[in-house]
Amino acid sequence: MEQRLSIVTLGVADVARARGFYEALGWTASRASNDEIVFFQLAGMALALYAGDDLAEDARVASGGGGSARITLAHNAHDRAEVDALLAAAERAGATIVKPAGDVFWGGYSGYFADPDGHAWEIAWNPHTPLQADGSFVLAD
Repeated sequence: MEQRLSIVTLGVADVARARGFYEALGWTASRASNDEIVFFQLAGMALALYAGDDLAEDARVASGGGGSARITLAHNAHDRAEVDALLAAAERAGATIVKPAGDVFWGGYSGYFADPDGHAWEIAWNPHTPLQADGSFVLAD
């Protein structure tokens, strides 16, 4: 199996509300989207929004808040100022800031927001692993 992440699918309570949130962040839904599932093309991968109960049924796992695994999604920024700007934009779009930006133990700067369904996003600047010119994140060996 290749080390690749192609699609992150978030089980959401309300697909239309979740779509509105991500569109308020400035993202554009793919034409492949419909009322039941929404896709956003990201750099080299995609994010999908799908009804949580339907996702649980499809994956054959228990639905509901406490029974499902939680994930953290990360978006790396070019600098500290971009971290602050992105967290502010997320809050304006309807996110809840769950950890304000600040210096972190590994030498970077990060904060977290939760989207309307509680999915946690870390917005981080890592001075040890700067983004590539095209915005991609490449781990240093």
